[in-house]
Amino acid sequence: MKLVLSTSNILGAGSSIHRPTKSKSNAELISSLRANFEAHYAAPNGYTNGDTKPAKPSYTTWTSRKGDVLEVPALDFSQSALQEERGQYDITLKLFYLPGASPSDRDKQTREALDLVLKELHMPSVDLLIVCFPGIYFDEEEDCPDKLSTRGPVEAEPERLESQIATWRSLEALYDEGLVKKLGIAEFGHERLAAFLGGARVKPSVDQINLRDCCSVPKDLLGLAKRESVELLVHNDCSNVLPRGTVRDLLGSGEQGAGVLAETTKAGDKRKSLHGEEVKNGVSDAAALKGEVQPQWVVKYTAVVKNRGVVENKGYFAVAELTD
Repeated sequence: MKLVLSTSNILGAGSSIHRPTKSKSNAELISSLRANFEAHYAAPNGYTNGDTKPAKPSYTTWTSRKGDVLEVPALDFSQSALQEERGQYDITLKLFYLPGASPSDRDKQTREALDLVLKELHMPSVDLLIVCFPGIYFDEEEDCPDKLSTRGPVEAEPERLESQIATWRSLEALYDEGLVKKLGIAEFGHERLAAFLGGARVKPSVDQINLRDCCSVPKDLLGLAKRESVELLVHNDCSNVLPRGTVRDLLGSGEQGAGVLAETTKAGDKRKSLHGEEVKNGVSDAAALKGEVQPQWVVKYTAVVKNRGVVENKGYFAVAELTD
C-alpha cells in the first residue's frame, strides 16, 4: 500500500507549525505533518469513559483510501489554489529521493510528486525543480579546511554517475514538456558537478549546497559554476529528511502518533472508547494497519509572489510504501 502524507499550506492563517528548531533541519517537515494530522482527527468525538483526554478517532474517518493508495489526511485540492495568475509567482520544488527506494522508480515518483504539487497549487508548471540524491554530501568531496564534521552517520552510499544521469533523463522530459522551466541538483561539489555536466543534455541551472561543515564555497567550484552558468544556492535541509523510524512515530498508535499504523500494546495499557474499540495511549487502534513502512520520497514546494517577495504557499508531500 502507498501512503501519501501531506502538510497542506504550512503558512495558513493562524498556523504555528512552521517554526523549526535550530537543532534539526527536518523539524519543519515533521512538525508540519503532525500538526496537519492533528487538525484533521481532533474532532469532538470518542471521549473515553471516565477519562479527561479524548481518544483519537479511527484513521478511516479522516483519511481517504483510493485503491491501494491511502491519503493521510484525505487530500482536498479545492482549498489550496494560489490567488494570482501563474506569471505572478516563482514556484520552486525540491524533491528528495530517499535511501531504500529503488532508483528505477524515479520517473514515476518524480511525475507523481510534480502532479501533486500542481494540483495543490492549481498551476500548470513550476519554475525550478531541484533533486536531491541519497548519499550525496557536499563537504565529503570538497577540501574545506574548517570542517566541523557534524553530519553524523552516513545514511546511504552515493550512487554511480550512470544512475544519476538515468534519473536526470526523466527530469529532462519534464523540461521538454514545459512542466518545469529550470532544473537543479543538490550537494554536488566540483568533481561530481563536472562529471554530471558532461552527461546532462539539459544542464542544471542550480546547485544547492549545504555549508554546515565549511565556512565558504571552494574556489574551484565557484569557477566551474561561473563558467557553466550554474547558480550556487545555500540550504540547511537534512540529506535523509524522513527516516523510516520517523514515519512510524508519526503514524503509529502511540501518544504522539496518528493511529494509522498498529503497534504492540504494552501490558495494562488498554482502554475502551465509547464505541468499544481498544484504545492505546488515546488512539483507537481497532483498524490500524500492520506491516513494514519504507519512505520513498519527499517534495518541498514554495510559491513566492514575485513583486512582493512574499511566500504565499509552502508545504510538503511525502510517500511511503507499507508492506506485509
